[in-house]
Amino acid sequence: MTPDEMIAFVDELYELTGTGQWDAAAERLTEDFVAIEADGLPMEGAYHGKNGLYDLFVKVMGMMDVVAMERVETTAGRDHAVTILSLRFADPALKPAELCEVFRFRDGKCCQIKPYYFDPATIHAAVAAKARGQTQ
Repeated sequence: MTPDEMIAFVDELYELTGTGQWDAAAERLTEDFVAIEADGLPMEGAYHGKNGLYDLFVKVMGMMDVVAMERVETTAGRDHAVTILSLRFADPALKPAELCEVFRFRDGKCCQIKPYYFDPATIHAAVAAKARGQTQ
């Protein structure tokens, strides 16, 4: 895939997942797809297979109230793309979470997504706020 194709792929994958088109999203993932969340995060672990991305999405959205995801920019290299994101939460007192997601590609499909959070404390705060019922 060219860098432009990878960027278009990532844009499409965000659109599909954001609108709940999980079957179409799964078609764009390899059989051995894995999404990996870092140790120490509330959603830590590896989410495998074509349903792994859906399983992670459901878990994350159940833990915190994300009201907006701003995609700042995506750039691409030889077999990967990186998207800069900002997540805003229902509680306006919470700082947005800033992160980058690394997408790896093989044979025209996504085989791995690995997020990197600038400050994991923003995620912990959002999860705690939802647990306390402090969201709108």
